[in-house]
Amino acid sequence: MNSAIIVLKEQFKNFYLIQRLAQFQLKISNHDNYLGFAWELINPIIQILVYWFVFGIGIRGNYDIDGVPFIIWMLVGISMWFFVNQGILDGTKSIAMKYNQVAKMNFPLSTIPSYILMSKFYGHLMLLAVVIILCMFMGIFPSVYTLQLLIYVPFVFIFCLSITLVTSTLGVMIRDVQMAVQALLRVLFYLSPILWLPNKDSQLQELVLSVMKMNPIYFLAESYRAAILSKGWYFIDHWQLTLYNLAFVAVFFTIGSILHVKFRHRFSDFM
Repeated sequence: MNSAIIVLKEQFKNFYLIQRLAQFQLKISNHDNYLGFAWELINPIIQILVYWFVFGIGIRGNYDIDGVPFIIWMLVGISMWFFVNQGILDGTKSIAMKYNQVAKMNFPLSTIPSYILMSKFYGHLMLLAVVIILCMFMGIFPSVYTLQLLIYVPFVFIFCLSITLVTSTLGVMIRDVQMAVQALLRVLFYLSPILWLPNKDSQLQELVLSVMKMNPIYFLAESYRAAILSKGWYFIDHWQLTLYNLAFVAVFFTIGSILHVKFRHRFSDFM
């Protein structure tokens, strides 16, 4: 618990530094591209069109889901996934990549995954704004339920941070962790309701749904949909799922903090 408190203090104390480094990281990531920051939107849009063509038109025949056009239903869920996927992947290798740059500085290493995540978070906020505007064009306007995003959006960031505290530390000691995380994220993606949902017309489908709910991505995707598509107060209506995911984040943040504080003074040996 002391380790978690130490990491939390470092995050709050260096919040301004995290923002500045995130903005700098964003600039250098797109510095050599003619379109610059626009690629933060272009890449997701291309993937969205591919998924819509394959899963929406090819497999589902472009049928609505719960009265919502498939493209909109998918957009809301996948807007969250792009940040989670890229944030965790980049966060996992962040300390291994940036350590030599800060090794001789009085720099809090726990903020490295934080500012890498924050650099991706800006793109997520922009994509989320685009999704909400597209929903308005389709006749789905913001409502009081949209206020839930003030809970879910920060929670997604905290979720990613709790995961990357674990993976970025292990990634320094065991380089195979980066490949393992990439493979695991691919599994979590297809075991989530981002592109499909079970029909609930058999016991087997109910079992599949129960397994999907154990995947934290399920809660994140469905909570975003509840907020943007005005489907109720998701964190209250599904309070058991909310408590499960809060506990998941708390456990991973604690474990990640313990591992990080214990091994960060030995990172140079592993590098």
